[in-house]
Amino acid sequence: MVLLVDYSSLLYRAFHSIPSSVAVNGVHGFLSMLARLVTDRRPSALAIAVDEDWRPEFRVGALPSYKAHRVAGPDDEPDPVAPQEAVGRDVLRALGICVAGAEGFEAEDVIATIAARTRGPIEIASGDRDLFALVRDPDVKVLYPVRGVSSLVEVDEAEIQRRYGIPGRTYGDFALLRGDPSDGLPGVPGIGEKTAATLVARYGTLDALLAATDLAPALARRLHDASDYLAAARRVVLPVADVPLAALDLALPKRPAHVRTLARLVSELSLAGPVNRLQQALGQPAAPR
Repeated sequence: MVLLVDYSSLLYRAFHSIPSSVAVNGVHGFLSMLARLVTDRRPSALAIAVDEDWRPEFRVGALPSYKAHRVAGPDDEPDPVAPQEAVGRDVLRALGICVAGAEGFEAEDVIATIAARTRGPIEIASGDRDLFALVRDPDVKVLYPVRGVSSLVEVDEAEIQRRYGIPGRTYGDFALLRGDPSDGLPGVPGIGEKTAATLVARYGTLDALLAATDLAPALARRLHDASDYLAAARRVVLPVADVPLAALDLALPKRPAHVRTLARLVSELSLAGPVNRLQQALGQPAAPR
């Protein structure tokens, strides 16, 4: 099984769940989460997908509202997680773990691309529901965290059906109709989550819905008026599966790639506990102290 981890998603969860009194609390929590995932899921391959651009130009160009509300203003405090994000990458690379990213793309696109290139079972650890669009039985499921990673919901097609009342492979079309205010995506006006689910369950796909001739006049008008939005949203909402990624080595590292760097980071950042747990999960010798 290949385990693909959405770095930013889990790092932010860790940052907000570990007390700030802990040095680099986000990195500390993320490494502990990763150790738990590797121990419990027993992957044969592993990649940590990173955002090289959290608000890519191709998405903003299609829909300027995309994540616009998250852009920091001149009086806003700097993002406290950003420095830890860079430090965490250093630790992961020192351990020899594959860190995968591509200029101009988000982690979800990297994950979609690796998944498209991979045969066999894949598990995606992420708190980003956009990745539900990749779920395909029996090969691709999302491990959606409820509390850290101590409690995970395995999102397969049956879980999508249970949650939303839609066929398991239609989450992407459902998300296009519903929108997502947290990402600055309004969806089709007048169509909320329940209506979107009802329409997708009835017509199967967004294309079939748009081609339907039996729609109520008010609904047909809403969809017609939102045609430009829906065309743009297709380029924004759905993960891109053709990111230009270099060849990746997803094998679990049996020894650190940079022993001295790892030892220095562990010492400077007081990361002995989580790093040792992760090394144990990977089958690596413990970092020297």
